[in-house]
Amino acid sequence: MKPDGAKILDRLVEFLNQNPDKRVELEGHADWIGTEKYNQGLSERRAASVRNYLVKKGINLNRITTRGFGELKPIADNKTREGRAKNRRVEVKVR
Repeated sequence: MKPDGAKILDRLVEFLNQNPDKRVELEGHADWIGTEKYNQGLSERRAASVRNYLVKKGINLNRITTRGFGELKPIADNKTREGRAKNRRVEVKVR
């Protein structure tokens, strides 16, 4: 995780602590480098990494769901280095 990512997640922890009725959905994603099977596992591990961070910060595991999408939902062009970097991500949805 990048240092900026930890800062963003710390703000999420604050929000969740102030809003105990809210839940979080974590969606892991990957670029298209590697096999489909590898990217699926990688995206699941990315989401799990964020989940583990939130749990270590005191968020109850019951409030968090994770899912990996592999390379299936790119937000940028996988043909460029910059695009692939954008596709390697975890999206956080608060419900």
